[in-house]
Amino acid sequence: MYNDKNSYNQDNRNLSDVFRELQQMQQSAQTTSASHNQKPSRVPRTKKVKKSFGFSSNSEDVVVKNSDLKLSHIIVGCSILIIGLAVFFPKNTSFTQSYAKEEDLEEISEYELNRHRLNMQNIISENADMDRVKEQITEERDIEFETQYNNNPTLPKSEEIVTQEGALGKENVTAVRTYENDNLVEEIILNKEKISDPVAKLIDIGTSEFLAKHQVHIGDTMYFVNTANLKETADDSAKDVAEVKKSLDVKLLELPSEEWCKVSFDSITGYIKTSNLTSAYSTPNIVEKNRIQRILIKVNIDMELNRTSGLTLNDYKKIFTNLPSDTNKIFEDNYTAFYNAEKKYNINGIFLASIAIHESGWGTSQIANDKKNLFGYGSYDATPYESSFDFIDYAEGIDTVAKSLVKYYLNPSGTKIFDGETAAGWYYNGPTLNGVNTRYASDKDWHTKVFKYMETLYNKLDT
Repeated sequence: MYNDKNSYNQDNRNLSDVFRELQQMQQSAQTTSASHNQKPSRVPRTKKVKKSFGFSSNSEDVVVKNSDLKLSHIIVGCSILIIGLAVFFPKNTSFTQSYAKEEDLEEISEYELNRHRLNMQNIISENADMDRVKEQITEERDIEFETQYNNNPTLPKSEEIVTQEGALGKENVTAVRTYENDNLVEEIILNKEKISDPVAKLIDIGTSEFLAKHQVHIGDTMYFVNTANLKETADDSAKDVAEVKKSLDVKLLELPSEEWCKVSFDSITGYIKTSNLTSAYSTPNIVEKNRIQRILIKVNIDMELNRTSGLTLNDYKKIFTNLPSDTNKIFEDNYTAFYNAEKKYNINGIFLASIAIHESGWGTSQIANDKKNLFGYGSYDATPYESSFDFIDYAEGIDTVAKSLVKYYLNPSGTKIFDGETAAGWYYNGPTLNGVNTRYASDKDWHTKVFKYMETLYNKLDT
């Protein structure tokens, strides 16, 4: 059936070739059968039909008898089966289990169990649903600014202060963007064109341990730990500018070093060592002590008496409690009367109390005991007891004398005083102790004696 010279190499054939040959054979057989049926009287009993199986260029003629069509079909089918087996199973492959290697079967089984099957439907579906878009854009964008830090010895250590705010720069950017399902997945910058430069943000970082310790800044108030002298320069041997009492406040102006600083005491400026300063943070009670010191530095024999002392009611209580010379407790029991007179008539209450102490001998005089008159008010040198005024209590006498001093001795004529009244000023010679002494007492040294009592009372504040 085959031409040995042009035999077909089965190892190189595929299933498509086999089916193509089968189709050609079927078409040839159908042509032969049709010719036989149409002209039975003219067709010979046997006929040579040249059928090409595609096995060689010189295919043999196959003699097909009209009565043997079924047999040819069987032969063709068997041939196809044999060829298919030859293609899919090499010659050295055996189908019996006895010829198969056990380890090869295990490898095939393991491969079949472990290989991952691809779901082509899912792959196609996923790619079909993906919407991938590219676009080119040109837009204005910000350029970030940098932050610069600088050490500052005039700030508390680790404290930061912004000295210059940063500003963003601007640039035009051209780019290609890629989107998948409306999500940006890639951006490629094509070009940048700067519009404006960014401005750096500047931050000062403090390095002063002195300022950090006391939690103060330049311009804040600080207080003297001890009485000391301000210097003209930051040097121990420099000239003294002014003496500053303990607890007094100064304004911090400069910090040239951690050892020295420049301060202002009222209108006087000078240098002092930082070790002699403290703050309200470091010494909480220093503020109250400073208040008292501010009052005490104004106490002098020439101080103006037609104004309040600046003392609180608690200050009065502290001053007049446990005075050694107040044996009858008259002043201790009436400290509120002196405080009220000060507030009501705008007169220094300590000055008022000092006159009472001097005139009554600490409340021990007969006039003070009998007439509740601590001042000898109304007395004349010739008849002091008889001419002096009687009062219901010590508070009434204190109130009366305060009004008299304000109206006639401490203010010039026409000055507006209490209750809408104006001062008469009949005996006014200045609002000081010496001015009052001129017309109030015949003793020329009266003002110095009264001032000593004032110092005694004021000094009780500093105890």
